[in-house]
Formats: sequence, structure tokens, C-alpha cells
Amino acid sequence: MYEDYTVNEVRDQKRRETERKSREAAKGPMDLPFLLLVLLLTGIGLVMLFSASFPSAYYETGDATHYVKRQALWAAMGLVGMLVVGKLNYQRFRGAAQPLLGVALFLLILVIIPGVGITINNATRWLGIEGVLTFQPSEIAKLAVIVYFADSISKKKEKMQDFRAGVLPYAIILLVFAILMMLEPHLSGTILIAGIGVMMMVVGGMRRWLVAAGFGGVGIAAWGYVKLVELEIISYGAGRINMWKNPWLDPLETGYQMVQSLISIGSGGLLGVGFGKSRQKFLFLPEEHNDFIFAIICEELGLVGACIIMLVFMLMIFRGFWIALHARDRFGTLLVVGAMTQISLQTFLNIAVVTGLIPATGISLPFFSYGGTALMLQLVEMGIVLSVSRQIPAPRNA
Repeated sequence: MYEDYTVNEVRDQKRRETERKSREAAKGPMDLPFLLLVLLLTGIGLVMLFSASFPSAYYETGDATHYVKRQALWAAMGLVGMLVVGKLNYQRFRGAAQPLLGVALFLLILVIIPGVGITINNATRWLGIEGVLTFQPSEIAKLAVIVYFADSISKKKEKMQDFRAGVLPYAIILLVFAILMMLEPHLSGTILIAGIGVMMMVVGGMRRWLVAAGFGGVGIAAWGYVKLVELEIISYGAGRINMWKNPWLDPLETGYQMVQSLISIGSGGLLGVGFGKSRQKFLFLPEEHNDFIFAIICEELGLVGACIIMLVFMLMIFRGFWIALHARDRFGTLLVVGAMTQISLQTFLNIAVVTGLIPATGISLPFFSYGGTALMLQLVEMGIVLSVSRQIPAPRNA
């Protein structure tokens, strides 16, 4: 009994010492390069949003600054949220993992109930009051998957090698989210959540052969989907596939948006037509301030300006993964990996769609596309990365 008491006392002492060190580490400085890159992208995003949106904003509301004022308000709230979250000890996020996952699941079910969700462009993805305040539950679902997977996977360690404990539970969660989101339908959100979850499982220690099998399965499924569309067995997404292959088949109807996007990009040339001087944004290019804002960037700033913006994205993403590599523990690493996977995958997919590399999926460009709640949650996720960066151990003296 005396020995058991001594062992428990030592364990309690070690736990208190670990908590003390964690509190002290949480008082460290935020990663300045990452913070500056996030602020730079947010600032450039607001400027480009104003340039891309003022014609449609004036035509629709009579106020050329309508979209940028709303976006700036959400950006301000998001920046405050980023700084507040960045000051917290990220270990506190563990307690929010399960409740956040439950809330996200409830909202995804709620949005597909007839008469509850808001339908725009034949997709029911929004909740709220139309024309006043709307949000996409899929944005909350992304954050929920990041936090829950990070908390759960970080506790399993070597159990991630076991299919039943390390793969099956997370695959079921991703499958449930995917089914609910495809009922909206929301293909791009489904791809993002699946990509985030798989990446976190890979970093958490999932067997590599399962990763290879998963990627192979996705490739086969994508190829099969395209073939079924070509054979007219599947109708959903058929227009997108056909217009992706050759948008000039129907340049005035189904292929109109892709054609106008390519015209915007081609008009920009090397140096662009000049900031604010885009012609396609004058009601020619649909969604010019949302999913296709990158086409306006290419037109106004040219190839050089677009490459500079992509370089800033790349630097921020690389810096984020650097923070993940140097995080204090597995939980911190997985949190950052999840957040940066979302930003990197979403950025790549948006640019790929706008340039015609892949079929249209309805995905926005982080920090640039119009969407207040999406921007605010993206900034909160960057706050989580900054919170993890505050606990990076300082290099030891030789």
C-alpha cells in the first residue's frame, strides 16, 4: 500500500510539473512570420474583393461597397477571434472536440430538412435568414473534424496501426459527413473534409498501404464517375464534366462561366490590365467576387501578380507545416496539420477550377472569396496554429 501511495504521488507530481511547464510555454510569443503572412493575405483579399465586386454590388444594391463592407466586418471579427484563440493554451481545445462534432452533425442534418435550409443555385447548403445572415454548416464541420480527429488520434499512438481502432472509426465519421453533405449537394465540401481527415490519419500513423489503397480507390472512383457520366448513366455533374472537357461546346449556356474565366485569365497577360480595370467583372463573369475571384486577379494583376499571391499562400502554408513539425506534442501537430491541409487543399482546388485544370466544384479561395462566416472561421483556425506556435520549445544552448 505504501508503494502504491508513493507511485501515485510521483505520478501526480509529474502531472503537475507537466501542467506547469505547459502553462509557462503557453505564454510564449506567437510565430511572427506566420501571423504577418495571414494578415497580408487578409488585407490583399479585401482589396481584391472590392475591385472584383463593386460592379455587381452597385448593380444589385446600389452601393458599390456593399460586399467589401460586410466582408471587412467579418474580417475584423475573425482577426479578433484569431488573436484571442492564439492567446489560449491549445490543450483547452480537447474539451471542445466531442461537443463541436455533435453540433456540426446536428447542423448538417438540419440543413437538409425541407423548409429549413436555404437553397441557392439548386444547392441547399445554408442556414440562417436569407438576405440578412447565412452560414454554411460545412464550415463548422471542417473545424469539428480537425479538432476531434486531433484529440482522438493523438491519444492512440501505436493503435493507429490497427485497422479496427485506427481507421474504421474515422472512416465511419467521414462517411457520415460525406453522405449528409452530398445530400445538399456539396461536392467541394465533401472533398475537403475527406482530404483533411485522411491527411490527419496519415500523420497520426495509419499504415502506408492503406493510404496507397485509399488514393487508388479514389482515383478509380473518379475515373468510373467520369465514364458513367459519358455513358449518361449518371446525370448529376454531367454538365460540369462535359464543359470541363470543352467549355466552347456551349459558350453561351453551360460553358459560359468557364469561357469567361479563361477570357479573364488570357486578357491579363504577363502584367495585367491594371488594378481595378478588369472588364470581365462588369457582369460578364459569374461569381467574380466569390469562387472565380482568382480569374479577376489574373486579369488585373497578370501572371506576375497572380504568381506573387500564390507565393504568399505557399509561404504561409510552408510556415504552417513548419510549426506542425516543431509542435510540442502530437495533439498540437495534428491540429496544425488539419488547419493547413484545409487551406492548402482549398487553395489548390479553387485555382485548379478557375484555370480549367479540374471540373467546377463550387469551392472558394481562402481569404479572398466573399463569404463572411467562412473567412471568420478560417482566421480562427489560423489562431489555433498561432496558439500551437506559442508552445514550440526554444532551441537548447549547446
